[in-house]
Amino acid sequence: MATLRQLEYFVTVVGEGSFTKAAELLHVTQPALSHQIRTLERSAGGPLLERLPRSVRLTPTGRAMLPHARATLADAERAHCAARQAAGLEVGELQIATLYSITLGVLPAALREWRQTRPNVGIRLFEHRHTDELVDAMNAGQADLAVGPQPANWSGVARLLGTEELVVVVAADDPAATGDTVKLHDLADRSWVHYAPGHGLADVLDSACAQAGFEPHIAVRTEQTAAAPALAAAGLGPALVPDNILPNDFDGHVLRPEPAVRRILTAYTRSTPDPLAAAFIDVLFRSAGLRARDGDG
Repeated sequence: MATLRQLEYFVTVVGEGSFTKAAELLHVTQPALSHQIRTLERSAGGPLLERLPRSVRLTPTGRAMLPHARATLADAERAHCAARQAAGLEVGELQIATLYSITLGVLPAALREWRQTRPNVGIRLFEHRHTDELVDAMNAGQADLAVGPQPANWSGVARLLGTEELVVVVAADDPAATGDTVKLHDLADRSWVHYAPGHGLADVLDSACAQAGFEPHIAVRTEQTAAAPALAAAGLGPALVPDNILPNDFDGHVLRPEPAVRRILTAYTRSTPDPLAAAFIDVLFRSAGLRARDGDG
C-alpha cells in the first residue's frame, strides 16, 4: 500500500523532473528518496519512472498513477485543513472548480449569500474553458467541488442544480430583432459571433446549429464569454450565450431559440462532500436561479 510520503516523493520527482532537485526540495537525501520510489514501484507492480541521463520520464504505469497520486495528496491536505478548522486553529477556504461562463452567470448570487453568512471562509476559484478540462481537474484533486455541466460517467457524488437557458443575442437594429423568439434554421445564412476552439460554448453552438441543419458561418471568434454578447450587440452577428450572463442594462436584443438550447448543471465532488462543501452546494441550489429540469417538477 502506497504511503502519503511515497506519493509526495513521486509527485515531486515528476514535477521537478529530477531526483536531485526533488531531494533538495524535500530536504531528504537522494538515496532515501530513491529507496521510497523503488518501494512505491514494487507496490505498484512495475516501474513508474524511466531514469534518463538528465531527467526522468513517466512510464505508462506512472502516467496512470500520477493523477490519482495528486488527487490523494490534495484530499489529504484538505482533510488536514478541515481538522484544523474544527479545532479552531484557522479559518477555512473552499475551493471551487468551474467554467468561465458559470463564474459570470451562476456563481455570483451564491457567493454573495455565502459571504454574508460565512465571512471568514475564503473562496478560491479555478476556472476552465471546457467541461472536459473541468472534469480532468477534479479527478486530479484540484478543488473541493466542481460546478458545471453534468459530467458523463462521473463516479463520485453529483447533485442536479437545474437547467441553464441559452439565448440568441443580436444588435437592436438587426433584421432578426423583431420578436422574442427565433428559429435557429432561419439564421443559417448569418455569420455568427463564435467562441475560440476549445471553449465549451463553441461545442454548444456547433451542436445546436447542427441539430437545426446547418454549420454556422463565423464572423469572429472570442476567448471571453462576456465578450460574445457585446460583440453581437455591436452588430457583428448573432451569438448564443447563457441568459444569466446578460447584464440588466444589456443594449442588444434577446431572442429565445427554437428549439430551446439548454444545458444541465450540477455540483459534483469526488466523494461525499465535507460539511463546508455540502453547505455551499445547498446555497448554490437555492440561489443559482436555474429552472427545474424538465420532468423534475
